[in-house]
Amino acid sequence: MGDVGQQGGHWPQAAAVFGASGGIGRAFCEALQERGAGRIYAGSRSGKVPQGAAITPFSFDLEQEGSIADAVSVMRGEPPDLVIVATGALSLGNGTGPEKSYRKLDPGAMAQVFALNTIGPALIAKHVLPLMPRDRRSVFAVLSARVGSIGDNRLGGWHSYRASKAALNMLLKNFAIELGRTHGQAVVVGLHPGTVDTALSQPFQSNLPEGQLTAPEQAANNLLGVLDTLGPAQSGKVFDWRGEEVAA
Repeated sequence: MGDVGQQGGHWPQAAAVFGASGGIGRAFCEALQERGAGRIYAGSRSGKVPQGAAITPFSFDLEQEGSIADAVSVMRGEPPDLVIVATGALSLGNGTGPEKSYRKLDPGAMAQVFALNTIGPALIAKHVLPLMPRDRRSVFAVLSARVGSIGDNRLGGWHSYRASKAALNMLLKNFAIELGRTHGQAVVVGLHPGTVDTALSQPFQSNLPEGQLTAPEQAANNLLGVLDTLGPAQSGKVFDWRGEEVAA
């Protein structure tokens, strides 16, 4: 794939991170500041995000399309050439975790998981993709998960989470095809960060093999390194933190 992102000078010139208050989203903002990004739009539901001269904070609600549209409108003057959606849910706020059996399926919980993991990121794409530059490389990246792979599914379970990520991956493929018709240098991808030491993974860390848990800072830098190598030929696919393609 090569060092695609390093060609043609400094990249990104401007970036947007949705989910900047979470562990990995915050780490993305800090890593982008270290890279010298001129402007970083950093958004969270509360509006509390990392501080810095390059940071432009915004608030949004993943379940309210109007708030997403309002957030993106502030980016029109200086559109980002990198957008990272670092949102998602494995367990819900009421403690409901991934289902181990189809007997545990609950329609309300399932709808909530899809709202957070699939519909919310799709609505961000709806509003931000039209702003992406047409005259240079741009990247729209969403945190996905290896468990969203149908071909790699050998254990079953975690029904709503797996299905929501599989649906997300299909949408990313769709968006890549559509955006590629007008944006010849655009890249739309899903990213599997591995198991990162954040609130999302905390309830499931006790059984992890030693060395499998990654710090948010390392995860963010790993994924930015992967994005540096991707070009239009990789658009629509999902890659893990090592740069290896995740099976559909």
